[in-house]
Amino acid sequence: MNTLVWVLVGIAVYWLGVLVLDSQGLLPSYVGTQGPILTVHTQRGKQFLDRLARPKRLWRAWGNFGLGIALVVMVGTFLLLVVQAVAVVRNPPPATAATQPQNVLVIPGVNQFLPLSVAPEILFGLLVGLVVHEGGHGLMCRVEDIEIESMGIAALALLPVGAFVEPDEESRANADRGGQSRMFAAGVTNNFAVTLVAFVLLFGPVVGSIAVAPGAAVGGVMPGSAADDAGLSAGDRIVSVGDTAVGNNDELDATLSKAEDRSVEVTLASGETTTIERSLLVTGIYTNSPFAGSIGEGATIAAVNGTTVHTEGEFHRAVANRTVATVETGDGTTATGPIGALATVRPDRAAANAEMPTEGSVVITSIEGTRVRNSSELGTTLDRYDPDQRVTVEAYVNGSVESYDVRLGGNDGDAMLGIYVMQGTSGVSVNGFGVQLYPAGQYLDLLGGKFGDFVGGIGGPVVSFLSGVLGVLLLPFASVSLGATYNFAGFVAWNGGFYTAAGGPLSFLGDWGLFVLANVLFWTGWVNLNLGFFNCIPAFPLDGGHILRTSTEAVVSRLPTSQGRQLTTMVTTTIGLVMLVSLLLMVFGPQLLSG
Repeated sequence: MNTLVWVLVGIAVYWLGVLVLDSQGLLPSYVGTQGPILTVHTQRGKQFLDRLARPKRLWRAWGNFGLGIALVVMVGTFLLLVVQAVAVVRNPPPATAATQPQNVLVIPGVNQFLPLSVAPEILFGLLVGLVVHEGGHGLMCRVEDIEIESMGIAALALLPVGAFVEPDEESRANADRGGQSRMFAAGVTNNFAVTLVAFVLLFGPVVGSIAVAPGAAVGGVMPGSAADDAGLSAGDRIVSVGDTAVGNNDELDATLSKAEDRSVEVTLASGETTTIERSLLVTGIYTNSPFAGSIGEGATIAAVNGTTVHTEGEFHRAVANRTVATVETGDGTTATGPIGALATVRPDRAAANAEMPTEGSVVITSIEGTRVRNSSELGTTLDRYDPDQRVTVEAYVNGSVESYDVRLGGNDGDAMLGIYVMQGTSGVSVNGFGVQLYPAGQYLDLLGGKFGDFVGGIGGPVVSFLSGVLGVLLLPFASVSLGATYNFAGFVAWNGGFYTAAGGPLSFLGDWGLFVLANVLFWTGWVNLNLGFFNCIPAFPLDGGHILRTSTEAVVSRLPTSQGRQLTTMVTTTIGLVMLVSLLLMVFGPQLLSG
């Protein structure tokens, strides 16, 4: 059974035990049950809240500020959920890991994006979020002279899933609508305030004291590759190739491309040295590649036209002057086909207007006589031309070579053929070394609030900060949201070796102290921001639903109608149902509609 099943079985057994104790009257009076949720009630803390609430004018100003933010977020959340739900219905996206039911649960180890290694930091962030959220409700209750019946926490099994403040309903009903709204908005206001503090500290002194460790970060090793055969593994850091030092990922690629020998000696950060016997592994092949019927992913290319090849450089030199080549794999399989950039032609674009066929695929081998061996060279060649220039494009179509006189299109000043280009040579991607590099520098930049640099250099301190928050929100789901190979859930055991304390104001904490502090701030900000957004959804029993009701009552009370209560109920119920349907479509729509 998988982890989710074990968790569900454990909760079922736990809840059966709770029901037995409850039926026998063995549960303490301060413990209650609501479905599978256990609630623990207390009267303690009221006097502290009374003392804290004494500067009422200050807290009401804070409450009004928070209410304004909550209303803006409520409207934005409503529009976002509705637009997303409509998009799912009109054009169902393929199901991804992010939309799997278990990944909706914020439970480390069950949610595949939240590893158990950072469970303490996630639970700490959740605890902080619950305390400040419900503490905000309790404080504003006393500011608005609303009596508190009880306070406490709610737990699913041993996992705290919420906290609560129970205002006296009669006292709350006697408070004015503004007071009630400020009270309901106080929780999300405090969550957003904690988020602000956490991310300011994270973006500033904490990340400012962390640097990427020198060397190439090995995030993973391709099965069957040269690196795999040599015993390299995720978490290794390559600091030199032969006598050449390697400072970062790019330097590893540059150094390997210059190395002519098949055998290369690499040194790891641990001091271990190992020899890599390079071999050309097929890491990807498109189904419409001319070689797809004979060569599969995971095969090893041994020779091209009888010339032995072990590296990408040898492969490219072997096909440089041949538009058609015979490729032999390690198991003796041979395949012959055109060598160039594999593409499909887009209708009503430059290539299609030159009568290049839009059905099937083409392999472009040259532009104006310049040899094109792969997708990268196609892009480099097109960069030499301007939109509206005419060029002769040579391509293989259905096994025969054809020439086309193409008038180039344009996009932001760049010359375009109007085609979709597949990666690699004739749709075949190869790798002679076999490591997948971890983008340690890019992730550290995102963690430092520099997401704006990745999306066109968003300017202004406020906009830059908000874009940085968005980047941090996406990091745990980077493989889905950013198209990355790896997700980032914080500094954990396997990726911690890619970073080091370096010269900032908190570098005295050392690697371990900095990484723990960064993880705590990362997850505290992440959890509190999500708690705030979720509770702003305008649907009961969330805070947004209560604010929607008081706001609707305020508007309806000014209308010339005697059925204000019925009208308020109709509005809040309708919006609540729309939110419920939208959430269900976002979570389950891809699985149900895309098939």
